[in-house]
Amino acid sequence: MATEPMVAAFDVPVVQRRRFANSTVLSDYWALTKPEVNFLIVVTTFAGFYFGHGHGQDFPFLRSINAILGTLLVASGTGTLNQYIERQFDAQMRRTARRPLAAGRLKPSAVLWFGIALSVAGSVYLAVAVNVLASLHAIATLLSYLFVYTPLKRKIPLCTLVGAFPGAMPPLIGWAAASGNLTFEAWTLYALLFLWQFPHFMAIAWMYREDYDRAGYLVLPHDDRARARFVKWQTLLPLLALALVSLLPAFANQSNMFYYIGAVILSLGFLYYGAQFVVNKSGATARRLLAASIIYLPLLFVLIVLSKG
Repeated sequence: MATEPMVAAFDVPVVQRRRFANSTVLSDYWALTKPEVNFLIVVTTFAGFYFGHGHGQDFPFLRSINAILGTLLVASGTGTLNQYIERQFDAQMRRTARRPLAAGRLKPSAVLWFGIALSVAGSVYLAVAVNVLASLHAIATLLSYLFVYTPLKRKIPLCTLVGAFPGAMPPLIGWAAASGNLTFEAWTLYALLFLWQFPHFMAIAWMYREDYDRAGYLVLPHDDRARARFVKWQTLLPLLALALVSLLPAFANQSNMFYYIGAVILSLGFLYYGAQFVVNKSGATARRLLAASIIYLPLLFVLIVLSKG
C-alpha cells in the first residue's frame, strides 16, 4: 500500500522501543526513592557525621561514605513504601497523581518488594559497615514514619508535629555513625532539623491544601479561621525557636564569628519570608517560603561544617 512507507518512517524499531521502555522503568524506580528529598538527607547526615567525629583525629572518610550510603538506602526504602501505602490517595492529588505507582506505571507488588529490599539492605549495611546504633536509629525512623506519621495524616493536623520526630533523624544517624554515641551537640543538630520542618511543611500544606482536602488528608484544620491560626503559629513559633537554637552555646567550641554572622543572616531571611506568608497567605508567599526553607537548611549545615574546619 502507498501508506506503508509513510507509516514505516514514523515507526520506532523494536530494540529502540525496548530501550525507551527500560529507560522509563528505571526512571520510575529512581523517582520512587524521592531523590529531591535525599539531597537534604545527604547534607544533614554528613553534617552530623562531620560534627560528631572526634577532635584531633583523622577524618574517617570511608565510614562517612558508608553512613551516607546506608542512610540513603533506608530513606529511599521509606519513601518507596510510603508511596505504596498512599498509592490510592496519591492518585487523587494533582501534585502526586503522576508518581509512578499512583499513575499505574508500576505494579504495587513490585514497588512493595523494592521498598522492603532497599530498607533491609540499608539497615543491614549500616549495622555491618558502620555500627548498630546508627542502624537502629535508621530503623526507628522508618517505622515511626510509616506506621505512626503516615496514618495520622488522615486523622489530626498535629501529624506535622509527630512527623517532625522521624524527619529530624538524619543528623543523629550521622553522629551515631561517627562516634557511637549521642551527645548534647547531636541533639542540638536534631533540634535544628526538627524545627525547620514546620515552616517548610506549612508552605507545602498551604500550596496544596485543596489537593490534601480532596484526598482526605487532615494536615490542616477544615475551618478557615482555625486553619489560619494553625498555619500562623506552626510557622512563626518554630522559626523564632530555630533562630535561637542555631545560636546555642553547643556550637561555641567549634564555631567562630563567621558562623554566627551567617546563621543570623540566614535566620532573618527565613523569618522574613515566614512573616510574609503569615501576613498574606497566598500561593506566591507560600512558594517563596518553601524556596527559602530549601535554601536555608543546606546552607546552615554547610556553615556548621565549615566553622568546625
